[in-house]
Amino acid sequence: MKKTLLLTAAIAILSLSAAGQTTKNIPERHPVLSQDAILANIETVISQVMQDWKIPGMGVSLYKDGQVILSKGYGVKNLETGVPVDAHTLFQIGSVSKSFTAAVLAQLADEGLISWDDPVKKHLPDFEMYDPWVSEHLQIQDLTSHRTGLRDDIGTYLGNLGYTRDDIYHMLKLMPPAYLYRGDYQYNNITFIPAAKIIEKVTGKSWEDNVRERIFEPLGMTESTLNGEGFGAALADGTAALPYAFERKGREMDVWPMIGDEQSLWWLTVVGPAGSICCTPTDLIKWAVFHLKGDGKAGETQLISEKQMNFLHRGVTITSQNADKTNLYGHCWFIEQTRKGRLYFHTGTTWGMTTMCAFIPEMDFAMTIQVNSEAPSEARHAILRRAVDLFLGYEDYDYNAEYIAAWYKRADERATADEKAAAERVEKPAPAWSRIQGHYTGQHDILGDIDIFIEGGKLMIQLHNEKAWKRELKHVNDNVFNFRADGWGFDVTFHFDNPDEWGSLTKGLSITVGSGEDFANWDRKL
Repeated sequence: MKKTLLLTAAIAILSLSAAGQTTKNIPERHPVLSQDAILANIETVISQVMQDWKIPGMGVSLYKDGQVILSKGYGVKNLETGVPVDAHTLFQIGSVSKSFTAAVLAQLADEGLISWDDPVKKHLPDFEMYDPWVSEHLQIQDLTSHRTGLRDDIGTYLGNLGYTRDDIYHMLKLMPPAYLYRGDYQYNNITFIPAAKIIEKVTGKSWEDNVRERIFEPLGMTESTLNGEGFGAALADGTAALPYAFERKGREMDVWPMIGDEQSLWWLTVVGPAGSICCTPTDLIKWAVFHLKGDGKAGETQLISEKQMNFLHRGVTITSQNADKTNLYGHCWFIEQTRKGRLYFHTGTTWGMTTMCAFIPEMDFAMTIQVNSEAPSEARHAILRRAVDLFLGYEDYDYNAEYIAAWYKRADERATADEKAAAERVEKPAPAWSRIQGHYTGQHDILGDIDIFIEGGKLMIQLHNEKAWKRELKHVNDNVFNFRADGWGFDVTFHFDNPDEWGSLTKGLSITVGSGEDFANWDRKL
């Protein structure tokens, strides 16, 4: 039986990321190594990846042929304290959280409380998108498959400004579409806010309680938690890994600990249904195995019907395609099909944390990789690729060497472009502070008002919403300033009728949110 399984699995290798090899240079297969030899090899790769990508800590779990054969921590939770990561260290899992929200919706479909093709407005009468027709016709299944018309990642950083889930829900009507409804795939986080509101409306319980009761408890995920409050408490009691930022600094990597406001714990709560779940390696592998098995059972309990599990795992939208592979997105799972097999996976990124959760049914294989750094996804893919190759008997290809070389090449190219832009930059002075102080009214009520004022010799900004954070405005160039809030930087542009002569400030100000949402504007109240 084992030989048959190995032969079946040997036909089902996969291509794990856009950065990977094509079928033109697929390595030859060799006899499969012993399990101990494979695990030793994987741990060598983990060590090299951590060194090359300057990763402080990592948790890895691996399931193969009916059992968890690895669940372990590597490195440290905190570079300063040196406390090691173990299998019970808590990490944020970012967008892997989306699959939990979709799973709860699948349970509600089983119970007859919703149907995937229900219009969102059937359950949320106040739901509004920019286009009234879309408001009436957008279906629940569109919320979890990224085809609503919203631009890639629009709204993701509104939480960092102090807005709530409810605020962002009501801001959906302010966001012009980037493409026709169902006409494209563009990855977005805030559509999971109305998804959560539907869950809450039909169950009478919070999204958080639904996840705990419907998923955590039946699967025995006793070490998992949610939102900024849950992760903050784990940081305080020492069970969580400290998040680390990862940035390019010139031609090199820059890694630094995220503390205080930089951890964006308010944002983590706001983005909740799309990215706020926190798991240990011991718990996250349980989630991966649940999906790997595909029968929807938690022990003897039918948690989700097989019909609904199949729906969650069915590709909906082609995200990319070439001669060697087709990449699809289902309901919160990426599905990559090549001539070598089929991989289901999802990555996750939050402030200072990254995750990979993957499974391959043909191989009876599941793997989770959790990192307390924003190191690029290539670091996780390098480990996952190597693990799969080893279990299928492929040659010992060094994906990490390929990926790290590509990163430094890109860093060099970007640094060269930065240097060119800096040389061509024309520095312009700031307008007098007296010209930009005052009260500004949001062009839409939900935006709230803004005050610009001087305090303690500093120019300050305060946005009047749930958090009402007060931050220092620092000059960037000309009429553009910048401030940081909850771990994110925002540009503030003051609009004059004649910028060259600092004419009247008749057009107020705008804040660049993420990739530049054009609805975030405020008028000067004279």
